[in-house]
Order: sequence, then structure tokens, then C-alpha cells
Amino acid sequence: MNISMANVSQLVSRLAEVGYLAGPDLAMAAYLALRLQRPLLLEGEPGVGKTAFAQAMSETVGRPLLRLQCYYGIDLKSAVYDWNYARQMLTIRMAEEREEGHGKIQDVFGPEFLIARPLLQALTMKPAPVLLIDEVDRTDEAFEALLLEFLGEYQVSIPESGTVRADEIPLVVLTSNRTRDVHDALRRRCLYAWIGYPSPERERAILARRRPELSEQLLMQMTAFVARLREEPLVKRPGLAESIAWAEALSVLGAKVLTPEVVESTLGLLLKYYDDVEMLRRPVGREMTSLEQWLHESGTGAS
Repeated sequence: MNISMANVSQLVSRLAEVGYLAGPDLAMAAYLALRLQRPLLLEGEPGVGKTAFAQAMSETVGRPLLRLQCYYGIDLKSAVYDWNYARQMLTIRMAEEREEGHGKIQDVFGPEFLIARPLLQALTMKPAPVLLIDEVDRTDEAFEALLLEFLGEYQVSIPESGTVRADEIPLVVLTSNRTRDVHDALRRRCLYAWIGYPSPERERAILARRRPELSEQLLMQMTAFVARLREEPLVKRPGLAESIAWAEALSVLGAKVLTPEVVESTLGLLLKYYDDVEMLRRPVGREMTSLEQWLHESGTGAS
């Protein structure tokens, strides 16, 4: 993928234009991935913006986004290619009826019988797409081994018809939530960036872009409260995706400031496990609920 990008600053600016505020480490890794035509592996907690980054890069470079959602048990037929067996059988049967015998069987492995899946599509599409291989950590080692040829050479081997190589190199973005370790052989083929939780200042800037109608005071309260939540031993800490959803909800509700009532009624947007919700709702004093205490400790100024 030959994309004109003068420097990292220009990439940061163009990402910001489509609504993605990239940190310096991520921006540098993405810039080098473009210039060096190397895959980019992004790791981080769920909801911190890994998938959104691939979507933003697609808009930034003006190329289509092609997504392969990974899962345990995904295989070559789901990710790379398959054969149109029904069409193959029909072609063979028609040949037999014309008394051409089985001599034409090799013809049923031509490109017209091939069903391209995302990895093969990424090699043959023009212009080359941004390929998102999402949650690669959910696959098994057999699938990782299958990816090695693709990531290292931008090609796939089809035993029946030969090797397909990319005429134009796609930008490949892999994401991992670290549910398991990704093998070293795969890592070596990729540039790497870790996406952590944003600072309250950066998160506030992101939310302000998404929901400019929210007041600065409310945004400061929200980001302080979320930062406080992330310090707790929760089953699932709220990511940036949860903060964005919370901001959308507070906008719909017309909230001006955070209050215990507002927070409690919208906790399901931030927390996704019963134990986490109950921890916040548990009384900790004679008259003060834990939510009230958390709001005070977060420096929101609400009461």
C-alpha cells in the first residue's frame, strides 16, 4: 500500500480529522507500518480503541476496510478460501452427460470455482484494502501457523492451483486482547503497539469530539470517575468504548452534572458484570452510599 504520508505528524492530523486521537507510540507504529509495508499488531484491554483504529486508518488512507473476525476453530475455509463444491459437482455431471468423461475434472479447480475469504480477498482487491484481523488471540496455534505465510510474504498457497501473491500490499492490522499469548513467530512478522487506557485529558478530548454538546464540567466529572473506576479490581474495567457509550447516554438524558442517581441509573453502560455493579452500590456508611463516596473521591464535586 503506497500511501503518501510525509511524516508522523501528518498521520496524526489525518487520523484526528476522522475522529481518532492517536497517541505518539501508536502513531509512530502505524506510520512505519505504512512506509515499510509491514503488518501491525495491536494489543490492549478490550474497548481501548484497537478495532476503531483500523476503521480510522481505512478512512484516513481512503481504502476499503476488510474484516476477519477471529474465533476458536476458525480454519482455512473460513479465513482464506473454499471451493464451490455444488458448482464443481454440476460441472462434472454435465461433462459426463456430454460423454466427456472424467478428463475434465481438473477444470473444476479454476478461479471461477474459487470462493475467496478475507485473507485471499485482501491479496486480490484493487486498490489494496486495510485488512483487520480482529482478536487473533481467540484462535488456536494451528491458525496462527496458517497466518505466517500470509503475514511474512503477502501470499497464500492453494495446492490445487498454485500461489496467489499480492499485486498491491494491504495494510494489515491484527488485534489481541491477550486472552492468551500470541506466538513469537507471528509477533516477529509484525510491528507492535500497545494501546492502554487513555489519560483523563486525552479521554476528555475524545469524548468532546464525539459529543460536543456535553459541557466541559460534565466531561471532567465523567473522565475523573472512569479513571477512578479503572483503579479498582473489577472483573472488567471500563474501556474507552464504554466511556463513549456513557457519553451518548448522558447526552440523550440531558445530564448537566454527575449525581449518584444519574450514575446508578447508567452503570450498565460502564460495568458489564453483576459483581462490579454491586460493589459500587454497596453501602459504606450510615448515610453515604459508595457511589456518593466515589463521586467525591473522583473529585467530581457532585453530592
